[in-house]
Amino acid sequence: MDYTDNYESWLEALNDENIPYDMKELMSIRSELMKMAQDNAMKEDAFYRELDFGTAGLRGILGAGTNRMNSFTVAKATQGLANYVLNNYEGDRRSVAISYDSRNGSENFARVAARVMAASGVKAYIYKELMPTPCLSFAVRELECAAGIMVTASHNPPEYNGYKVYNEEGCQITSKAASDIVDEIKKVDIFTGVKTVSFEKGISDRLISYISDSVYDKFIEHVLSQSHLFGEKVDKNVSIVYSPLNGTGLKPVVRALSESGYDNIFVVPEQKDPDGNFPTCHFPNPENRDTMELGIKYAKERGADILIATDPDADRCGIAIKSKSGDYALLSGNEIGILLIDYLCARRQATDKMPANPIVVKSIVTSDMVEEVAASYGVKTITVLTGFKYIGEVMAKLEREGREDDYILGFEESYGYLSAGYVRDKDAVDAAFLIAEMFAYYKTKGISIEDRLTALYEKFGYRVNPVRSYQYEGSAGLKKMNEIMENLRRGVNAFGDYKVLETLDYDKGIGDLPKANVLQYKLDDRASVIIRPSGTEPKIKVYVSTVGDSRADAEAKAEKLFDSIKL
Repeated sequence: MDYTDNYESWLEALNDENIPYDMKELMSIRSELMKMAQDNAMKEDAFYRELDFGTAGLRGILGAGTNRMNSFTVAKATQGLANYVLNNYEGDRRSVAISYDSRNGSENFARVAARVMAASGVKAYIYKELMPTPCLSFAVRELECAAGIMVTASHNPPEYNGYKVYNEEGCQITSKAASDIVDEIKKVDIFTGVKTVSFEKGISDRLISYISDSVYDKFIEHVLSQSHLFGEKVDKNVSIVYSPLNGTGLKPVVRALSESGYDNIFVVPEQKDPDGNFPTCHFPNPENRDTMELGIKYAKERGADILIATDPDADRCGIAIKSKSGDYALLSGNEIGILLIDYLCARRQATDKMPANPIVVKSIVTSDMVEEVAASYGVKTITVLTGFKYIGEVMAKLEREGREDDYILGFEESYGYLSAGYVRDKDAVDAAFLIAEMFAYYKTKGISIEDRLTALYEKFGYRVNPVRSYQYEGSAGLKKMNEIMENLRRGVNAFGDYKVLETLDYDKGIGDLPKANVLQYKLDDRASVIIRPSGTEPKIKVYVSTVGDSRADAEAKAEKLFDSIKL
């Protein structure tokens, strides 16, 4: 794209005083455009391309330009989605559900999306207040919509926002649907091709409706139904410190825990209320120690048993547990998932509630230890590409086959878990509920989470699965990432002392899996390396897996392996 022509067209278009978007945002965009007049690098980065619309929808930095998240890019994408819905659905199915998180601009973008849908003749159901991603997925299915829109940038820094699209099954859209929607988006002129009505007119014309509280209540009921106690009494006086990280998790997580009898809950005050600036943590991601430090401080002061935290759109859940040393240890996403699989399978087996053909689902970058733990209970593991939508697709297939009860758990190493098909995306409300129950169950038995995890490691081998990200910003960064992947595809025989036994290039297609820009190297000594560009951020992610006789041994091996990887 010619970034100078794009810039000039925006300058001209924004002279129109009748642009139907938020005035405060428009003033900010105009001011930013003026600054770009003297800064070509800033101008190029904002206008050298259109913000990618992939299977994760849109995600980008807030601001002026085609490569930014703003009302114009949101409206254009929504018009394309509206046209896709009109082309593919009839009658009452021509409807979408919309939700949004606490990020700056989220409520405004959600309302813009509703206004475009209404003007295009597609009914928009929108939550009256911010709600987590799993609530959006649930509403799509409950209201029988053609699609869903979740305005969020998940755990990204505060300068980001995003726009995720869901299909009629409540799952993030497939590559085919994304391609069809992109085709429609390309037909839309960002300034003259978008239809819109005022939010108030949409409400009065009943083309915009607020989602009923009963839908949210029903979502909570489904979460509570995931209990695996099956009538067994446990001591629920667990001391829990909880942080929603200034996001959407406060109401649903606290409600689910409280209604289940967990009353000893302390919410981190500074991270309690929604705040898109995330004042206490630049990266509101519960897998980061820095993000969890404030919660850990309160846990130490209160002598709490466990710290639970959810990310801004409450689809990821992380924990820190009080160790025998008195300090608080963060568990990795893999460790939490392995513990949950072990707990859920053990409870089902003990109560004769294991289905005939049980399965768990994991992503390719999730620990292989999952397969071994699951197999010890007679449970099959299905491995899919990275992205919870692929887990959702397996769930949808099971439902079509009448086998939904065979599903035990799906999870990704990036702190995403789901134990049933009432939604089709990772659910931190469900995860927080199950983690609290698992903790209470073991505590009642006189077993710590630390003890149970150690027992699993001693049985199956100590595994570590660290992940490192390498950032590449702007157009030059995108080019660099492509060059790195091309160079790797020319062949790698070894990483340091580790010989490559097998290379899997998912871009060529592996089994029944869709093609993906992912390289997996299976190494000797039961080690592996996976390299892939992020689908939502300008970075390459490297996943290492090593096995050792102890945690320290496995960690030392992982560090040595990372040292050998040169990107």
